[in-house]
Formats: sequence, structure tokens, C-alpha cells
Amino acid sequence: MAESSYLTATAEAYDAVAARYVELVRGALDRVPLDRAVLAAFAELVRTAGPRPVAEAGCGPGHMTAYLRDLGLDAFGVDLSPVMIDFAREAYPDLRFEVGSMDALDLADGELGGLMSWYSVIHIPPQELPPYFTEFRRVVAPGGYLLLGFFESEGGPVLAFDHKVAPAYRWPIDDLAELARKADFVEVARMLREPLEDERFRRGHLLMRRQ
Repeated sequence: MAESSYLTATAEAYDAVAARYVELVRGALDRVPLDRAVLAAFAELVRTAGPRPVAEAGCGPGHMTAYLRDLGLDAFGVDLSPVMIDFAREAYPDLRFEVGSMDALDLADGELGGLMSWYSVIHIPPQELPPYFTEFRRVVAPGGYLLLGFFESEGGPVLAFDHKVAPAYRWPIDDLAELARKADFVEVARMLREPLEDERFRRGHLLMRRQ
């Protein structure tokens, strides 16, 4: 697909399932203490680095943006899906949410103390992903942090899989870390979590710092 077509298709797919998705993710963090630990580490590092805002790129209905806010961050969210953004604004009227794409953020250079992409880069075709990291580098200040959550390919290559909403890919954690490194991020930590009983794939988490 051309870039514009996969972005449009992803937005339309999430628009169509937004109400069901909101119910699906309700309370999702309650049963994943390791995920919460990664988020807490990201928040602490960003707070320590200085008082800059944090963007969640691909925020969906805003629950993770709100969680970052609860961890003490000045967080806001961006998502391709206008319907998801409507849900986010309704649920969290005290937070800022905008329709937009992760590869063209309406932000000044170095504006952010941190950026989180929580299971959103999974929908980018592998050959299209490097420019997204270039954009992340542009908007994150030197010394700021990047947190990625994704489905890990468990030692294999990049693998397409039958995501229930939109085409998606599982990544080897080393390959995703290398893409970030080429965009001037250095690895701080990584966490791999085995799937829960009702999950299909291993979960990957990368915490990076902008040089």
C-alpha cells in the first residue's frame, strides 16, 4: 500500500470498532504488573529529565494517556482515528487529544520530554517505519525518552499477523531497537513478557533515550 492508503485504512478500521475497543481495553493494565513497571520507569525518567510534555502517539481512546497523567506527566494524545479521539475527549475532558499521524506531528523540534507509542507502530508496514523514528527524534528533546510497546516475533523475522482491527506486524526486539538507534536513540532498557493465557504473542517493550 502507498502511505496515504494504509493510514486511511487504519483510521477507518479503528473508527469502525471504536466503541467495542473502548470496552476491550477497560482495566487492561490491572493484570499486567510488568507493563505497569515499564510505564512507571518511563515516567520517572521523563520527570527527572525536566518539565517537558509527553505525547502518546497512537493514543486510541486515551486510557494510556490518562495513565501517564496519573504517573505525574504532562501528557497528551494523538491518533489517526477521529472517532477514537472523540471517545478520548469525552472520557478525559481535562486532557488534550488531537487527530494526527505519528509521522507528521504538529510539534516544534525538541518540544517533548518523552514520546510513547504503545502498540501503534505495529500497524506501520516495515519498509515505511524508519521515517517515523526520524519524526520521533525531531520532536523529542536531547536527553528525552521514547517508549515502545509492540508484539515481539519471538526470534523470527518481522511477521505480518491477523490483527483483529487492521494489518499489523510483529517485530524482533533487536531489529526495532536498531531502527531506533539509527534515529539517534540509545537503548536504556528492554522487557519481554510472555503472553497471558488469553494473549497470542509475546510482548516487547523498549525504553530509549534521545542522544
